[in-house]
Amino acid sequence: MKHASFRMAAVAVAVAGLLGPLLQGCTMAAFRVATTAGTVATEERGLGGAISDTEIRARINSLWFDKDERMWRKLELQVHNGRALLTGVLDSREMSDEAARLAWRAKGVREVINEIQVGESGGVAGYAQDTKISAELKSRLVLDAKVASQNYSVTTTKGVVYIIGSARNQRELDIVNWYARNIGGVQKVVSYVQVASANAGTGNR
Repeated sequence: MKHASFRMAAVAVAVAGLLGPLLQGCTMAAFRVATTAGTVATEERGLGGAISDTEIRARINSLWFDKDERMWRKLELQVHNGRALLTGVLDSREMSDEAARLAWRAKGVREVINEIQVGESGGVAGYAQDTKISAELKSRLVLDAKVASQNYSVTTTKGVVYIIGSARNQRELDIVNWYARNIGGVQKVVSYVQVASANAGTGNR
């Protein structure tokens, strides 16, 4: 029952996040649908890609929860155009490999990028620092008119910043990486951003 309930909840969250506006009053629904469509339309992946990625996230999280609640609780998951970036800290390499294997089982996944660290987590203080780094980078991207910030997903683990998404060109990606490297507490920047014109991942470290 616990697993079935979680799967239902995961699907409900995904559907509610994408279709919730349609369940509101007509005026508010029209406004929110227009706003959401306008935002997603500016993303390189488009509306269909965003919906698919949300579904993939729900499927992977469900698989993790069914196998071991620690995976679902300790790992961060970013999905962009079917590319799943796995980050966070687990107790063993075996568990990390299992998390990646399960991610590959999710329908729609085109690539699994396993950046899960093995060992001790940074604790509450470390988590707070990582959260601060991610928030600062996201803020800088949003405030820069030269960057399409909605095309990037950012997460930080023990001072390592991971970025996945789509850059409109190399210049934009250089700006994003520069911002990331110049935030206090950042140990390293790992980029899996694809440049739209080149249609290839950078994998820069």
